[in-house]
Formats: sequence, structure tokens, C-alpha cells
Amino acid sequence: MGEKDVRRFDTEQRRVFTNKILRDVEALEQMLASGAIESGVRRIGVEQEMFLVDENWHPASKAIEVLERVDDPRVTHELALFNLEFNLDPIPFGGGCLRRLEAELASLLETVEQAAAEVGARIVLTGILPTLQKSDLTLENMTPEERYFALSAALDHLRGGTYKFYLKGVDELLVEHETMMLEAANTSFQVHFQVGAAEFARLYNIALVAAAPALAVAAGSPLLFGKRLWRETRIALFQQSIDTRSARPDMRDIKPRVHFGTHWVEDSVLEIFREDISRFRVLIGAEIEEDPLEELRQGRVPSLKALQLHNSTVYRWNRPCYGISDGKPHLRIESRVLASGPTPLDEVANAAFWFGLVSALAHEERDVRDGMDFDDALGNFVAAARLGLDSHLMWLDVDHTQSARRLVLERILPLAREGLRAGEVDEEDIERYLGIIEERVASKQTPAQWMLRSLARMKERGSLPERLNALTAAIADRAQTGQPVHRWPLAEFHEAGDWKPSYQRIEQYMTTDLITVGEDEPIDLVARLMDWHRIHHIPVEDERHRLLGLVSHRSLLRFLASGGRGEEEAPTPVSDVMQRELITVQPDTPTLEAIELMKDNRIGCLPVTAKGRLVGIVTEHDFLRVAGLLLEQRLRE
Repeated sequence: MGEKDVRRFDTEQRRVFTNKILRDVEALEQMLASGAIESGVRRIGVEQEMFLVDENWHPASKAIEVLERVDDPRVTHELALFNLEFNLDPIPFGGGCLRRLEAELASLLETVEQAAAEVGARIVLTGILPTLQKSDLTLENMTPEERYFALSAALDHLRGGTYKFYLKGVDELLVEHETMMLEAANTSFQVHFQVGAAEFARLYNIALVAAAPALAVAAGSPLLFGKRLWRETRIALFQQSIDTRSARPDMRDIKPRVHFGTHWVEDSVLEIFREDISRFRVLIGAEIEEDPLEELRQGRVPSLKALQLHNSTVYRWNRPCYGISDGKPHLRIESRVLASGPTPLDEVANAAFWFGLVSALAHEERDVRDGMDFDDALGNFVAAARLGLDSHLMWLDVDHTQSARRLVLERILPLAREGLRAGEVDEEDIERYLGIIEERVASKQTPAQWMLRSLARMKERGSLPERLNALTAAIADRAQTGQPVHRWPLAEFHEAGDWKPSYQRIEQYMTTDLITVGEDEPIDLVARLMDWHRIHHIPVEDERHRLLGLVSHRSLLRFLASGGRGEEEAPTPVSDVMQRELITVQPDTPTLEAIELMKDNRIGCLPVTAKGRLVGIVTEHDFLRVAGLLLEQRLRE
């Protein structure tokens, strides 16, 4: 976010800061009118986000310790203590820019990896870490910087309640979270393309068109909490994690802070800044002494810090950026759609594809608005996020959808080659990086597909946490080979390593697909449910999923043995039989603690609750199942 003294303001301070934003916009208007914005120059840049993991492939909250060992101002912290980010210096577009980009990425990554190794951590490049769990996304894991806490407090205030997430793919995820920390589940590889002021609107619209095919070929985040969701789950997750809207009884249309856009840009970058200032309240601010209009009068270039800070809290998937290079103000388009990883080579190939496509369409005389409706560009983006290469997309001057894979191979990839050639990128580099995209698309093995195929192959082995460990270990280890993802062999179960980390906490293996009853239902229903599903414990909950009691197989037998059943006209309610005084555990309860609780209290079941609501159950049969899996695994070894 740039400023170090960023914080949440009171009402009066917010008014003052809003006025500073308006003065920044006025200064930008003057610079655009006078031709002060640099033009005729193409630079590219990238931002690399990453996860830190421990020896068990789980998130490692060691960002501060790593940063203490990295002597490079380009490397900085992110929202969570298990994330890091670095920004490469801008590079002129053309010549050997792509191989230079890869070399600088690899070099800085090596520096960070060495520092991480000193504190017992490793780097993993992936859009969403497979081993990430909800218990990792707490405020305790938020980087202790005032700007993050200020942003979190501001979003919580606007949201007015908990954050609810719903995603559906092969599996379904419906989860509620107290904070914005689910944003930290996402890491991206953001690419920047410098453009002139006069051409900004045209190239921004081109970037909107290019977003979907770039997303389709690079999709790399199919998993969240072990659920198979979208090919690029980051897209939906990020929007919902920063969504300040609450459910309303009326028909008012309120825009999310994370969005693709609502229409083409007509004339200028000012349209975007004005719209975002109009629609989205100031969340955080900083004490800024600069008067941008006075800076212009003195012949200096204003930093427009207030405008930049507000812009950093509105998350367009193609974000306009203002900056200063070599004393000259410039504009950039930042594409935020690409997931991190899985290798620097894959990332640069993805970037080359996007740079080339934008460059090619920029060199064409026609306006992309004449060849595609905005709603089709938006529909393409959502389709590519959901299904990746399996999606069907509209394309320029085509009146029907086509397979994304076919479109890329037959039409879009040749365009990207033309665009890189038009930018005078070295032919050898064009073939190297776009050749990787071509092979990946032809083989249908995007990072997302590799993960899903790997999981499917391991389906009958061990537990889901072990398979996710194996997947994460394989991502980290295969990245070290330097081979792009489409050449990777699938992950193997044995790569999970030690079994212990997969069973340390109750949430890793508890049953969440629960059979429950209400307290007013007949006890006969409980007996049938136990018989049908071969279970020995049925929790009793209310309509809000608050735990009220538990009926065990033993308590049911005692009830029946005592002659209790009730007449057919007046069957006995569950409330008459259920146990009300229960021992419960939290999802993050250590397994050993849970085992001791069951032994000491001679019980065969522990309901798992979070804030009074039933979220799972663990029974003695779960421990027997785990023991059986481990015994079988060891005997096979």
C-alpha cells in the first residue's frame, strides 16, 4: 500500500483525506491535459506472491523472521505471516526482456528461499496452498502492521457481520468466517504493462478481453480446504473475502470492491478513478503533506499518494496504476488474474502469453469493442475461472462460443506470437515461452489439472490430509527441477512423508457430513438413522446448527430396554432421551487431547463446535479407521 503510517481515520480525518484524493484527481486531470504523462514507452513488471511452509508442508508464520534475513527492499510482507511478496524493477518491453524477467525472478526467489531455510521454512508457489486450513486464517496470523488491522476493521465495519462464502464445483463449500483473512489464502503473479495516456482506454479494454484466455491457460487454484471447486478458485474467493456488502431486503444494486468491471472504458483512465471514488468509501488513509497542485505549479511531479492508496483498496482484476519512473509520471495496467507458480518458468510463459496478446490487439487498427460485447468479455472471465481450458468462450468477430483449448491453439496463441514480434521480443524467447503454453494446452495439463489428476490418482490411499500433504510436497519438489508443470509426473502418495502432521488436529479428519436430528423429532427416527447409516451417535441441533444434545447407540438401547418407546399416537421426542451435558472440542483441538478426553470420560464421541455451532464429530470409530489406515500403510511398506 506504499505508506507506512496507513491507519483507519475518524469521520473528520476521512473528510480531509477524501479531499486529498479529489485534489490528486484534479492534478491527474491537469497532467493528462498537458501531455505530461509519459508516452511511447513500453515497460513490463511483475509482483510475485508466495507461501511459506514448514517441514510438514503446512503454513509457516515466519514472514518477519525471513524478512530480517533478506537484505533487499523489493521483498516485503503481505497480509498473513505465512505470505511474502516481492516486486521486480520495471524492464523495457522488447529484446531479451522475458529471459531477463525469468532470471531476476529465479535469483530473488533463491535469495528468499535461502533466508526461509535459515528459519526452517520453504517457499511454495501456488495460487491456494492445498494444506491451508480455516484455523490458519485467524487474526493471530495477520502481519502485525497497523495498515492491515485498519483495513480489516474498516471492512468489518462496512460488512456489519461475518463473511459468508459459497462456492460450488465438483464439491461444494459453504463456510462462515469472522475476518477478511480468507484473502490470505490467495497468492498471485501480477503483471504490469506500461501504456500511454492517449491509448489507455483502448489498451485497458484489450486487457479485459485478454483476461479470460490468460486465465484459462494458467488456471492453478482448484482446491480450498480439500474441496474441488473452480479451476481458479482465487477469483471467487478473493471477491467474497473483500465483499463489504450485506444481504438486503430491497433491490438496491451494490457493487463489490473486487470486480471485473461493468462496461468498457470510453476515453480515459479518469473514468475508472472517478467511478471507484464514487462507488467505494474511503477505508483507510495516511497523513500526506504533499499538495499535488502546488507540486505541478512548481514544475515537479506529484506522487498522488492519496489516490494511489484509495486505488489499492479497490480490487479490479485489471487495475489502473499511476507511477513515476526516472522522474516521469506514467500509467500502467496491472493484471491480477494469474495465480502464483508453480515455477518461474511457467509464470513467465503466462506473462508472455498475456503481454503478446495485449500487444497484438493493440497493433490492430480496429477497436475490440467493435468485435465483442462487454458482457461476453465478462462471461468469458467467469467461465475461464470456473472451468479453465474446459470452458467455452466467445471471441472477437465470432457469434458463438468455442472451446477455450481450440481457440487458444488456433487463434489466440498465433496472435500472442505476433504481438511479441511486434514488440521486437527475441524470437528465441518467443518460441521458448509460448512453446510452453502451446505444449501445456495441447497436453491439457494446466497447474489445476495436474493437481486434480494427482488427487484422483491417490484417491484410495490414506486420508485426505495426507493426500494434500503429498500434493504440496510434490509442488515444492517438482518446482526445483526447473521443468514446467505440463511435464510433471503426477504426485505420489509416498511424498506426503511423515503421517503425523496429517492427524495433529481434530479438524484434519473429523466427519463434517453429519446426520443430525431436531429435539422434537421422534426417537424412532434416530433408531432408523443409526440402522440405515451404520452410525452409533447422532447429534441433536436446532435450526441454527447450535448443538443441543446427543443420542448414542447405548442410550437408545437403554431407553428401549426400559420399555420406553411411546405410543404411535404420541411417539417419544428425542429431547426425552438425548444427553444434554456434553463434552465438546474445537476444530483446532490437538488429537492427543481429544483422545485423553474420551479415555478419561469413557465416551465414544466428541461433537466438534465452533462458536456454539456444530461443525463436525469425531468418534472412536474415526480413531480405529485412522489406526487401520496407518497399519495397512506400514505393512505395505
